[in-house]
Amino acid sequence: MNKRYEKMLSKRLVIVPFDMKYLDDYYHGFDKEITRYQYPDPFDSLEGARKLLQDFIDMMACGEMLFFAILDSNGIFVGSLEVHGLMEETPELGIWIKKEAQTKGYAYEALACVLTELKQTRPDTWYIYEADIRNEPSMKLVTKLKFQKKEIDEFTTESGKELKLQQFFVQL
Repeated sequence: MNKRYEKMLSKRLVIVPFDMKYLDDYYHGFDKEITRYQYPDPFDSLEGARKLLQDFIDMMACGEMLFFAILDSNGIFVGSLEVHGLMEETPELGIWIKKEAQTKGYAYEALACVLTELKQTRPDTWYIYEADIRNEPSMKLVTKLKFQKKEIDEFTTESGKELKLQQFFVQL
């Protein structure tokens, strides 16, 4: 992994590569309410979470993606951020913040920090960001970035969630 991503600091956050010491926080925070407007569902079990998150850690080690834990200034886990498809022309961003830490501006702060670092090696890259049109905070987050609005993808997931995902291309 590139040393650039070992630890990133913003005004109030510490962003570090995800480690299994955050597994329990991730598992309990990534609940039905958090995933209401997201494609993934909450994990069925702690072991299921462990398997998927280990796959993400392994993909990060291979340079295929970035997978970060977002911590507040006290080292408390507040969410995660992923950059999928690093080998692609347009990688995809994913972020979630646990309920107790929402509405504090952490999502934008974390995205801006990671995008600033990515800009050092990928200065002209646009990133895919999707948000359900009913998820007002996620839709508002996009307006803080440079963005190009793309199509809306309406579909039903395997678990029965009806999503209306607005796709954006974003940059810092």
